[in-house]
Formats: sequence, C-alpha cells, structure tokens
Amino acid sequence: MSKLTLYVGNKNYSSWSFRPWLALEACGIEFEDVVIPFDFAAGNPKIRDISPTGRVPVLEHGDIRVWESLAIIEYAAELYPQAGLWPQDRSERAAARSYSMEMLSGFRALRSACPMNIRREKRAIDLPEGVMEDVARIETIWREAVARSGGPFLFGRFSAVDAMFAPVVNRFEIYDLTRNPGSLEYMDAVKTHPAFRKWQEAALAESWIVPEDEV
Repeated sequence: MSKLTLYVGNKNYSSWSFRPWLALEACGIEFEDVVIPFDFAAGNPKIRDISPTGRVPVLEHGDIRVWESLAIIEYAAELYPQAGLWPQDRSERAAARSYSMEMLSGFRALRSACPMNIRREKRAIDLPEGVMEDVARIETIWREAVARSGGPFLFGRFSAVDAMFAPVVNRFEIYDLTRNPGSLEYMDAVKTHPAFRKWQEAALAESWIVPEDEV
C-alpha cells in the first residue's frame, strides 16, 4: 500500500489540520505529516501545488488526493477498517458522524471569536453574541455521549468524533469558557491523550506568528 502523506498548516493554529492528524495518530495509522506554514498575508502559495482549494489539510495516497478534514477521516476509515476510527455499533457510528458533521458545519460564533491557539495563556475575553449558545450545545453533546458510553471519551474509546472536537477542547480551555465538572473531565481525557500531547509539543516548538489568530 502506498504511504499516506498528510499536509497540514501551522500546528499552533490549524484546527482543521489538527482533526485528521489526531484521528490518524490516535488510531495507530502510519502516515507522514508535512507542515506548510500559513504565515503569509494571503496564505502560503505552495499549498496551491497540493490542494485544489488552496487550504489544508490534504491527504495524499499514491495518485489520490483527499481534502477536507472529515473526508480525510472517512477515507482513512475505508483503508483501515480495523483502526477503530468510528464506533463499531451502527447506531453509535451514526451518532458519531452526526456530531462530527455538526462540528463541521456549525458553531461559527465560537470558531470566529475564539480561534485555536495551542500556546495561548488561559485568559477570558469579551464574547460576542452566539458564543455561549455554541458552548451550551457542545457541552450537551459531550454530556449525553459520555453518559451513554461511560467515557472517558464520547463513545468510550478515542475515535474520530473526539478528534473533531479536539480544537474545541483547546478553545474551551484557553478562553476559560466552562467550569462544568463533566466538561472539564472530558477535556482532561482529550488533553492527556498521547496523540494530543504529541501535536501540542510540535505546536509549542513553532516560531510562526499569525496576528489575526492572536486574540
């Protein structure tokens, strides 16, 4: 089988890169990651040679290229069905995919006001309208999923849906968005996962600064 190469943006900021990287790493799928730093005013022009959209992440597998975080995860799940990217139970898998799509298409107020920033010190900010509504919905998802599965992750063991919410875990922490014990417990499980820590270490070692993401 041809090797997998995942092209990602700055690990400190690139939430969409973080999601498939974390899913593949946590589930034991071998791949090479290549960082294309987005420290240019209009993005890095090199990405145009790789991505049809001019954005990251992009997965390369032989002559196949897959873009968009969730599409990459689904492609990897087809290649490695035993990796456990999604829950085995069909109803749980449907719920996990629904939560992932909700993350993909929703929570725009939170994502706009509170960009992911791994190295940012924890500090609350003034929040625009809509952010706490997003927070409440996310906490409902976490609470209901963990209650059904018994935790520590949304469907028991770490899976793609946890990777989809991992950048939100960072946002909740660095912008001090919750004091809910259940949410903090779930966040701690994600933050202490070896794959999360591996990405975090690489992010902290980066020197690039993107001013618009430094809230």
